[in-house]
Amino acid sequence: MTPGARIAAAADLLDEVLAGTPAERALTNWARASRFAGSKDRAAVRDLVYDALRRRRSLAWVGGSETGRGLMLGRLRFAGVDPASMMTGEGHALAPPTEGDGGLDLSDAPLAVRLDVPDWLLPRLQASLGPEVEQVCLALTARAPVHLRVNLRKATPEEARSLLAAEGISTEPSAQVRTALRVTEGAARVGGSKAYLGGLVELQDASSQAAVLRLPVAPGARVLDYCAGGGGKTLAMGALAEMSLHAHDIDARRMIDLPPRADRAGLHVTTVQDPVASAPYDLVLVDAPCSGSGTWRRTPDAKWRLTPDRLDELCAIQDQILTKAAPLVRTGGHLAYATCSVLLDECEHRVDAFLGHHPGWVVVDRMRLSPGEEGDGFFQTVLRRTS
Repeated sequence: MTPGARIAAAADLLDEVLAGTPAERALTNWARASRFAGSKDRAAVRDLVYDALRRRRSLAWVGGSETGRGLMLGRLRFAGVDPASMMTGEGHALAPPTEGDGGLDLSDAPLAVRLDVPDWLLPRLQASLGPEVEQVCLALTARAPVHLRVNLRKATPEEARSLLAAEGISTEPSAQVRTALRVTEGAARVGGSKAYLGGLVELQDASSQAAVLRLPVAPGARVLDYCAGGGGKTLAMGALAEMSLHAHDIDARRMIDLPPRADRAGLHVTTVQDPVASAPYDLVLVDAPCSGSGTWRRTPDAKWRLTPDRLDELCAIQDQILTKAAPLVRTGGHLAYATCSVLLDECEHRVDAFLGHHPGWVVVDRMRLSPGEEGDGFFQTVLRRTS
């Protein structure tokens, strides 16, 4: 595919997403139907689509319309590329720009447009982030870094780096998270590497790793990952000490890959349908469903699908999950509440609401991280049960 054809394909896909199709589904369907597109073409089109979704409002402002064509026009103008050089109308390229394709100067745009967030959400972000709001919103318009977690049961970070480098995967250690490596080159090779297949490393954002490292885990502890999903945090906890690991998810299908991942990591994890039957636990981790606002650079269309009603619904779900998980903790044990959100509504406010309705708990640790080069946005509070 020519660069112009890639832009045209991205514009068509963006129109689908703007009409309501999830970005990942639109891209998957396009790749299956476009046998002519090689792996480099698919990767390039994917990057165009995701970059446009991260900066949807600002690109539309500069590009003249909130359409696939307008977003591609805005992206070219931002990059200092003459749109007419890519939109030639020849082959599979988009038609040349016309007088109707004019955009506006971004400096004249409202703050929510410049920060690429919905109007209704900006006040909540300002309340949640304070003076960091512009820095965080702009960070969410950039591509997220790729991090690996070193399985300390099988290798040191230096050993893992050396093995990865031998297969053309360059990494650098995190200054803040002792288990984390940032991939600087060769990210596409990780899944087939000896280090990954041998369980020495797992793909996991550095902020998630930092949260696990703050959990009160100890040898012999009985631990439950209550909203386990794929089990990334289950495995990260298991790498820290010999524990009795249990994983639960309301949709057991989400845990289908957990047993083979645990085998690869040299761990045993018991998946449970009824966590009450095997309670109490020394530690229960609730990594609750949330807006994912701290990870929107990875799933940028989620930023535009979120509504006030959906946010209220998520907060209610978070309250319900905390209420169900709390009785599973033994007296003296710990309950950890985590989200990959930057919004007070889903973070501090949920913990405060829980404490207001459930006496006998005290906060022993709290962590809030903003998205940046060191990882995604993340929140975690650890509570101890005193009675």
